[in-house]
Amino acid sequence: MFTLLEKAVIGMALLRLLSGTVEIFAAYLMIKFNEVDKALIINSSLAFFGPLILILTTTIGLVGLSDKLSFGKFFWIFLGVALIIYGIKK
Repeated sequence: MFTLLEKAVIGMALLRLLSGTVEIFAAYLMIKFNEVDKALIINSSLAFFGPLILILTTTIGLVGLSDKLSFGKFFWIFLGVALIIYGIKK
């Protein structure tokens, strides 16, 4: 009758809700200030925040799966996340 949610799923979802809220607030600030230089500063701060949320949600998910994954699979997952971040930054 009741569905129990895993703690890792709740944590990941809450981080994504926080991320979305920050994005919406940043858009509001850009409109409020109505200046390109300030909008660029706000946008640049989001460029730091996005990958941080990606890393945190991935970490929470991996901790939730830690008993089901081998060390080799952890290596490939972390390598994939590192390549995504590298691709975003370059």
